[in-house]
Parts: sequence; structure tokens; C-alpha cells
Amino acid sequence: MKLKVANGAELAVSEAVFGKEFNEALVHQVVTAYRNAGRSGTKAQLTKAEVRGGGRKPRPQKGGGTSRAGSIRSPIWVGGGRAFAAKPRDFAQKVNKKMYRGAIQSMLSELVRQDRLVVADAFTVDAPKTKQVVEKLKKLNLDRVLIIVEAIDEKLFLAARNLPFVEVLPVAALNPLSLASYDKVLVTSGAVKLIEERLQ
Repeated sequence: MKLKVANGAELAVSEAVFGKEFNEALVHQVVTAYRNAGRSGTKAQLTKAEVRGGGRKPRPQKGGGTSRAGSIRSPIWVGGGRAFAAKPRDFAQKVNKKMYRGAIQSMLSELVRQDRLVVADAFTVDAPKTKQVVEKLKKLNLDRVLIIVEAIDEKLFLAARNLPFVEVLPVAALNPLSLASYDKVLVTSGAVKLIEERLQ
């Protein structure tokens, strides 16, 4: 199959990477796993046994006309421990390489079908100036966009980092969450070839 390049030319690409049927269940699973892998899982609370104090019975069992309390660190008391306290945990989910590649292929193919994938020969700036990126994106009629390049370009990265709905990623850092987060995806011709090599 062929993709249209912004200058009017066409770029031949692999049907297996950019022409795959969309698998919603797989994409959802991989995106969810990617997001869970980014969670720190360091939340910790104290149980009744771990809160300091509460060793002595706070008041007599009988005669006071009050509840039969055994500890001031009960979960129902202010300052007490937490029932079902949260403990540090790992949220990571196992995702096979084949599943991950399949999800990326599925997402790229759907972007092509929806005309949300834009291919350009190159996307560079002369200096780390945000104004230059804005002008280039305006010429391509792009607003909320993910820009994928062959390798990290420091000038382009610095020029685009102040734009709230623009992200620059090298092919090596391509991930499902970024692909799902933007209206359009701008890919350079060189990046397309690298993506093909990585996903074949």
C-alpha cells in the first residue's frame, strides 16, 4: 500500500504494519497495561496493629453507659488504623511482544483509515524557537499533534515543548498511549521506514 506525503508524492509501506484490521480489545489491553506500568504503587496506610498506641483498654467494659471499646486505635475511632489499609504494590501487567507490536500496528492502521496520519519528508527547525514549529504546523493545518521523527532532535524538542498539545517523540520512544492521545500524528518519511523495521 501507499501513503500520501505532504509534498504530493507517495510512499510505499507495508500492508502488515499500516493496513491491519483494528483490534479494539487488544489496543485497550495494551494501553491499559502501559498506563499501569507507569503507576508508582507506593501508597501505604497503617492498619490497627501498626498505629502507635491503643494497648490499654480505654474505659471499663461495664458501668459507663458507653460502647465496649477495646482500643483507641480501632478503625472506627478518630486517629485509629485503617481497615483494609493500602500497601505498596506493583500494578504491572504482562504484555507479550507480539501483542504490543500488534496493538501498535492496529493503531497506526486505524490512523491511516481515519486520515489522521500525516507523512512529511522532514520536520526540522533552524533554531529552538516555538514560533517556527507553530508556523510549520499551521502550513500543514495541524493543531493537536504527535510528531514522530527518526531520532531525537534537540532543537525541535526544545521548540515544541512549550506547546500544550504538541509532543515530539523519536521512533524508539513510540508508545500506544501517545498514539491514542492526539487528534493527528505527523511522521517523517525516515521515521515511517524505521517503524516498519521495528514492527515487521
